[in-house]
Amino acid sequence: MNKLIFKLFYCKACFGLFILIFIAFLTGCADITGKAVKQIQEINKQPEAYFCPRDDCSKIFENNIKSANFSVHCAFYDIDLKNIITALARKSKTADVKIVTDSSNYEDQIKGEGLRLDDDKQLMHNKFCVIDNSIVITGSFNPTDNDNNYNNNNVVVIYSNTLAGNYGNEFNELWSGKFGKGNNVNNPIVYINNMKIENYFCPEDKCASHIINLIKNAESSIYFMSFSFTNEEIADALIMKSDLDVRGIFDSSQSSSKFSQFKRLQEFGIKVKKDSNKYKMHHKVFIIDNQTVVTGSFNPTLSADTKNDENLLIIHDKKIANDFLKEFDSLWA
Repeated sequence: MNKLIFKLFYCKACFGLFILIFIAFLTGCADITGKAVKQIQEINKQPEAYFCPRDDCSKIFENNIKSANFSVHCAFYDIDLKNIITALARKSKTADVKIVTDSSNYEDQIKGEGLRLDDDKQLMHNKFCVIDNSIVITGSFNPTDNDNNYNNNNVVVIYSNTLAGNYGNEFNELWSGKFGKGNNVNNPIVYINNMKIENYFCPEDKCASHIINLIKNAESSIYFMSFSFTNEEIADALIMKSDLDVRGIFDSSQSSSKFSQFKRLQEFGIKVKKDSNKYKMHHKVFIIDNQTVVTGSFNPTLSADTKNDENLLIIHDKKIANDFLKEFDSLWA
């Protein structure tokens, strides 16, 4: 009798577990903590990548600002390009235009009710715009004369209501005066035309951990371009993968700083070099296995991971990866 009861209970438990797994499959997947992660699918235009100064990155922002129908919300660490400032001013007459910028770079470039400054307790280091709640423009590019015409930078344009919602929520936090650690991103994973894109904000989403996981799971190659690289844990992850093709480019002005990982990586046999641009190599990029790209405002530093307002974008796509590989190869040569 006891065996029969046990068997019945066991079968019911198995059936219940099967139902739970089936429901999880239908609604999304679960991470290792059991927390459900939504699998959002969108059909939209393909993401685009641009590289300054080869491309006129300011025009990407300017054209999208001009074509906005009802809203332009931007978070810029720095801004001084006249064409961008003019486009924002003109658009503010017909649309909701709001700008958040870091106070350390503010020199009365923009004035009015549509401007907020950060609170000086950390860097508001983001570089992104959300257009009409449907387009996100981000990358390493600040709309400044130096970043557009002299420094090496990237700009990515993504057409996605979901990602625009993520960046819109982040912008609203900044606009409300909530700098530093905020709310975790609502929808960290979205598929656009079956292209997987991940999106995180620092410090709340622990950006460094996502880069480390990508490095740990790399199978053939890891290439990176970093303006500032002082994070020891990310460097440790690279060293553990030294049997792969691992190469990195550092900005020459930052490579000799006190906490730079340049010499340490070099000592462990990682192929690293200093850029040859007499201005700045301003990228914050990792390219994994020629098929995944990490970009955004996030430098691999402790401050970026634990203190500053930053954003991180991970794009799993061979075409986008190939675009970034061409940029890497041009700087490595």
